[in-house]
Amino acid sequence: MTSCPITAAARIRYLLDLLAQVPDPRKRRGRRHPLAGLLAVGIAAVIAGSRSFAAIGQWAADAGPDVLAALGADRGPAEESTYRRAFALISANILDLVLGTWLYTRATQAGGRLVIAIDGKTVRGAKGKDGKAPHLVAALAHGTGTVLGQVAVDAKSNEIPAVRDLLKSFADLAGAVITIDAMRAGGRMSRGASAVQSARVRDRPMELPDSVLKTTALRAGGLGQADGLPGPARTG
Repeated sequence: MTSCPITAAARIRYLLDLLAQVPDPRKRRGRRHPLAGLLAVGIAAVIAGSRSFAAIGQWAADAGPDVLAALGADRGPAEESTYRRAFALISANILDLVLGTWLYTRATQAGGRLVIAIDGKTVRGAKGKDGKAPHLVAALAHGTGTVLGQVAVDAKSNEIPAVRDLLKSFADLAGAVITIDAMRAGGRMSRGASAVQSARVRDRPMELPDSVLKTTALRAGGLGQADGLPGPARTG
């Protein structure tokens, strides 16, 4: 397997480019730290093993100025409460899309193709408004085990519509190999999967889908233009 040919520094810049597009719900007055830097530090802390906002705050305090600057936190570490408020206010769906788009740059390829497994799981220890545990359909990259995207399954439906919505959220799956079990590959879904497998893979990172950019008023320009990254993939 080979990984996407992007350097670690370029991946960080690409992550910051994506995070800069997340709408900042905070009041302008009193902002000291840029939202993208807060989110990037929080993501890095979780990757490093932090499992609470207190741990994120401690990780940031110990990271040092060079690490924080690379993550867009030029003003130094924030307080634990600042990270907590930032993550509580932003849209979880948009953050999920940002992380999935960024993790695509870490996906490995087998025989020149990106291989993605589609599977559904019930989230343990969580409850929705109806008191039931949410059921998600996720796209998992083979080789790295990273989740590139996920959508919730409607309580009154099954996984097939959720799988369609999940695949639509990718800017480009041309040439990718999609693995999916028989229960989810019925009718138009199975024909769509065959079409995806027969096309050609573009060797470049994806951008946030146009539908998300329009509905959340995210800025459309500048994605993927950091040094070492090609321009954004476009569909249609």
